[in-house]
Amino acid sequence: MEAKPHKRLEAWRRSVDLVVAVYEATRRFPEEERFGLASQIQRAAVSVPSNIAEGAARGSNRFFTNALHIARGSLNELDTQLIIAHRLGYISEHAVKGLTVRMGEVDRLLNGLIASVRRKAAAALTCIALLLGTVGWLL
Repeated sequence: MEAKPHKRLEAWRRSVDLVVAVYEATRRFPEEERFGLASQIQRAAVSVPSNIAEGAARGSNRFFTNALHIARGSLNELDTQLIIAHRLGYISEHAVKGLTVRMGEVDRLLNGLIASVRRKAAAALTCIALLLGTVGWLL
């Protein structure tokens, strides 16, 4: 079976690593937060690689770019939720800093991937325009 397209993406691999780190960090949250903030943090983290995978599978540059933007939004949700968890005393500053470094890496990779997809889409449109111009000239 052929490898899924998202599995070749470094942004996806790093975001899966981030999910694992988030689950390890939220494991120490108070029991009463298991279905509250801990669950929200976990869902925001899981949303990042999930959106990358869904976007990569759709085969449309427009949909892929949109999915990557949604993944970036989930990273910002995660950042906010970690700040709240820290202020409530559920997670140490050291743990937040470690997760923030990982989130920064994923964010940079997402930004690069968005730019790359946009460049490829623009190049494809340029080729189409050139072909149409050539065909029009021949007519």
